[in-house]
Amino acid sequence: MSMKTYYQMSEEEIRQEVNQGSQPLTVDQVRNRQKEYGPNELIEGEKKSLLGIFAEQFRDFLVIILMISAAVSWILGEGESALVILVVITMNAVLGTVQTVKAEQSLSSLKRLCSPSAKVLRDGVVVEIPSREVTVGDEVYLEAGDYIPADGRILENASMKTDESALTGESMGVEKTSERLEGELALGDRKNMVYSGSFVTYGRGSFLVTAVGMQTEVGKIAGLLKTASEKKTPLQMNLDQFGKKLSVIILILCGALFGLQMIRGGELADAFLFAVALAVAAIPEALSSIVTIVLAFGTQKMSKEGAVIRKLQAVEGLGSVSVICSDKTGTLTQNKMTVEHYYVDGQSVKAEELDVENPSHVQLLRMSVLCNDASVTDGQEIGDPTETALVALGEKLGVQAQTIREEYPRLSELPFDSDRKLMSTFHQLQN
Repeated sequence: MSMKTYYQMSEEEIRQEVNQGSQPLTVDQVRNRQKEYGPNELIEGEKKSLLGIFAEQFRDFLVIILMISAAVSWILGEGESALVILVVITMNAVLGTVQTVKAEQSLSSLKRLCSPSAKVLRDGVVVEIPSREVTVGDEVYLEAGDYIPADGRILENASMKTDESALTGESMGVEKTSERLEGELALGDRKNMVYSGSFVTYGRGSFLVTAVGMQTEVGKIAGLLKTASEKKTPLQMNLDQFGKKLSVIILILCGALFGLQMIRGGELADAFLFAVALAVAAIPEALSSIVTIVLAFGTQKMSKEGAVIRKLQAVEGLGSVSVICSDKTGTLTQNKMTVEHYYVDGQSVKAEELDVENPSHVQLLRMSVLCNDASVTDGQEIGDPTETALVALGEKLGVQAQTIREEYPRLSELPFDSDRKLMSTFHQLQN
């Protein structure tokens, strides 16, 4: 099956293509398809074991030099020096391991909290299931505020809009249709398709799942990211260069001192031991630990601001960034709108200057809340960003959306469409 043709098919054709015309899926069909397509989740790279994470801390060039230094000290009978160096190296490795494990646990906790559910049609009954159990051929029902669990072709559409900013970078809601489309269209222009990772901001509808997990559009992006190679941070590169330069300088000095001792008639063994002792003494044993501790402090400070740092070196890497190429929505912005100005009584008024004692201002706020499908509950905004901004302003100024909507119940509505470019609602006023 090819995603390129789904948006060009009619409802009958898409049902035939995906479900061979049968509807809805039975429990046995679901079980078979889940085996065929796998769980509806993004597959992560192979996780390293605790021992693997610990071993990774010893790959730094400076740490390797310290380990060689400890071994030489032990051979020369300097057991105390060797022990001190090993303790420093171990503490450094433990700090790095603890930070990495804590970050992984935090990310796992976030994933558990962010595991949404989906309403699907199974054996003719609409049931709510975890999103990871959704499979190809399921018919999923959507309402405003619902996250879309998989890619699919829209079957029913009631003025539905979706936020696809996570996929396309466009923060404005996308108006959807259930009609078939013609021609070769880009991803963002396939208005009769919905995609995993986006969510419904307005209206309601249903769709037939055509791809799950790593086969979805966002899954394909995740697959590309898995193959991306890791690069060293500027600090890691500088420390590697420092370690190599230090090694060369120490070798030159040790060679010079060894030669000088031999010229002065010293014993070969004594000259060698003297040169090796100098090499061990010249190595900065505490440098690696100091760097790790400083980065750990930076990580803790960022964690208080809500940032989860998986690798300590990333802290320094962020400090070296000069240009960020990133999707704006959801990264640099929150995809939230706020009302700045109102036009009322023939003049523009700043939002903070609205007067709740002025009947015209209150009436405008009421209409903004009534001709609106968004809601704000316990600080959580559900709906189109423009509509939630209007509701949020009303709540801030004492015009409670729920109270007003109960006082003036909606009798009927004309949804927003591309022709009228406006939404109209009819409400009951007293009797």
